[in-house]
Amino acid sequence: IFSIVVFGSIVNECYVNKDSQTPELLCIFNENESACSYGIAVGIIAFFGCIFFFVVDLYFQQISSVKDRKRAVLLDLGFSGFLSFLWFVAFCFLANQWQRTVMSKGVSQGADAARAAITFSFFSII
Repeated sequence: IFSIVVFGSIVNECYVNKDSQTPELLCIFNENESACSYGIAVGIIAFFGCIFFFVVDLYFQQISSVKDRKRAVLLDLGFSGFLSFLWFVAFCFLANQWQRTVMSKGVSQGADAARAAITFSFFSII
């Protein structure tokens, strides 16, 4: 659920026009496209990874081999650890870029979405 919030808030409201004359959309996080792209990428990876491991959990009882069960559990544990690291980097990166952002009219329109993405990336670490 948290990955959907991070991904959705960045995609929907974190790209704004700098001013009324420029039609180009810029990332709200200090105009750094990498910040928005990283947040979106981690959100998508987390969402699809959770769907995959949910399906593995559904079929876990049908896995007859103890070795295959052990591999599934270790893969889930390893993926969770890796994803926690990615969420930590996302939180630090987004928070740092948000701290450096100069507030303007366009930025203030998506400020709540940016704060939500930072907050839920922090909650996703846990």
